[in-house]
Amino acid sequence: MGGTLECFSNFLGSGRRHKKRKQFQTVELKVRMDCEGCELKVRNALSTMRGVQSVDINRKQYKVTVTGYVEPHKVIKRVQSTGKKAELWPYVPYNLVAHPYVAPTYDKKAPPGYVRNMEVIAVSSQVVRPEDQLTSLFSDDNPNACSIM
Repeated sequence: MGGTLECFSNFLGSGRRHKKRKQFQTVELKVRMDCEGCELKVRNALSTMRGVQSVDINRKQYKVTVTGYVEPHKVIKRVQSTGKKAELWPYVPYNLVAHPYVAPTYDKKAPPGYVRNMEVIAVSSQVVRPEDQLTSLFSDDNPNACSIM
């Protein structure tokens, strides 16, 4: 019975609801910035955001790193409110990818030493690797699979 009374007193007594606490995380974004004014605009917008501990901007790579108790979609919205196009950082170091020079992963716009993240590409579309095309070309199950006419 004590549990029921406690539940009702919590429900009626306090008008506040408990918010889910945000986790400390690092959000990396790709934001195109050409001048110091653009960089300053993005830095000011992010540093005034609640929960942000630090903002690190590498203008040469178009990379913005935000650490703190923030949610990624809210950080993107805040950057977009400055008029800049923002997306989650799509690159990983090339030594973490099995085939870094396959067509969907290799990107000329990537910073030196980085390629596109294959997991992001695999989620957005079906990835066809060159090895898969060759194995379907020569098949023991279908003797007519590789016939030249």
